[in-house]
Amino acid sequence: MKQKTVVPKRPIALDLKTQWPFHVMLFPCVLALFVFHYIPIYGIIIAFQRYNAAMGFSSPWVGMANFHQIFSQPNFIRTIWNTLYIAVFKIIGGIVVPVTFALLLNELRNHWVKKIFQTIVYMPNFLSWVILAGILWEILSLDGVVNMFIKSAGFSPVMFLSESKIFPWTIIITDIWKGFGFGTVIYLASLASIDPGLYESAMIDGAGRWKQTVFITIPMMAPTIVLLSVLSLSGILSAGFDQIYNLYSPIVYSTGDVIDTFVYRMGIQQAQYSVGAAVGLFRSVVSAILIITSHVMANKLAGYRVF
Repeated sequence: MKQKTVVPKRPIALDLKTQWPFHVMLFPCVLALFVFHYIPIYGIIIAFQRYNAAMGFSSPWVGMANFHQIFSQPNFIRTIWNTLYIAVFKIIGGIVVPVTFALLLNELRNHWVKKIFQTIVYMPNFLSWVILAGILWEILSLDGVVNMFIKSAGFSPVMFLSESKIFPWTIIITDIWKGFGFGTVIYLASLASIDPGLYESAMIDGAGRWKQTVFITIPMMAPTIVLLSVLSLSGILSAGFDQIYNLYSPIVYSTGDVIDTFVYRMGIQQAQYSVGAAVGLFRSVVSAILIITSHVMANKLAGYRVF
């Protein structure tokens, strides 16, 4: 029988002796994580209290009353639907658009033109929604550039930011526009890793560019597409607070209000701290379940593991 080779383990003390500078570098990050993420977890208890700022954490306990209150509100059920509706289409568009654009960009043979387009579409990713919201308010207003083109074509102007039926799609499309450049870079990296010999073999067999794309490029990109799709499921209850908060108004609450903006209004603006904490806790629990599920699916479908 073939004898297994046993590799002796390094003593932990030796690792600490040689790697202590890295632990020192990591310590401020761990400390900040503990102070700003773990200590505030204690504040979850106000979701089960009728919180009063004067009484602090000694406020009277009400059990599940706050959860019963939020789920009995028609507005909250509508908010959950808005969140899912916007987030799901953001995820779908955030996959389809970058993949399509990466495939088109990959067909360009001029290296400099390819780099210019890649840089242009990537630039909005570096801008915050505070800046972009101001730009979009100007562009999409009734007197903005977009409506000028619409009116010049003989159509009535569109109220992109104040029409309830149109507002969610304005949010979805602008979010895809802002972020698809980043996705394009990832998919271009995936395309660069494909063996050129596969294309050469396909050309010898008489396959054109379309068949090469269908039978070689897309299947080889599939693991990356599946991985990013599965991992994005964990953020399905986060439709983008910063974007929506900077673009919405009370007139579009019926279709544009999401869980994050609902928590902000309840907890901060209306000082209903217990109700806001209850909504936030509900969202966190569901998000944690989705994160675990997405990582299990990523491991099974794409062989990707974080831990």
